[in-house]
Amino acid sequence: ANTAWAFATAGVAARTLFEAIAAEALRRINEFNSQNMANTVWAFATAGVTARTLFEAIAAEALRRMNEFNSQEMANTVWAFATAGVAARTLFEAVATEALRRMNEFNSQNMANT
Repeated sequence: ANTAWAFATAGVAARTLFEAIAAEALRRINEFNSQNMANTVWAFATAGVTARTLFEAIAAEALRRMNEFNSQEMANTVWAFATAGVAARTLFEAVATEALRRMNEFNSQNMANT
């Protein structure tokens, strides 16, 4: 997640590297914490690298573990899915439900981004 984040932040979409990260992340998705999941989809979306299978796996894992996500991670995750154009209705509904439940944790930026 950190490598993808660094390349995306630098504006370098090293497609081969991102493909390798996606493949490895799919094998190890159960080891990712909520920040790793949010940072990974954010990096792919920011870099403009399509990885639909990875996004789908992260959506499924995030649904199982939504209670572990903080407000920034929820906001960054749904932003990434929207930016990447990956439909994830169930994930968005889960984030909406969780956000309503924990609205007091959101700062103004998180509210605007979610």
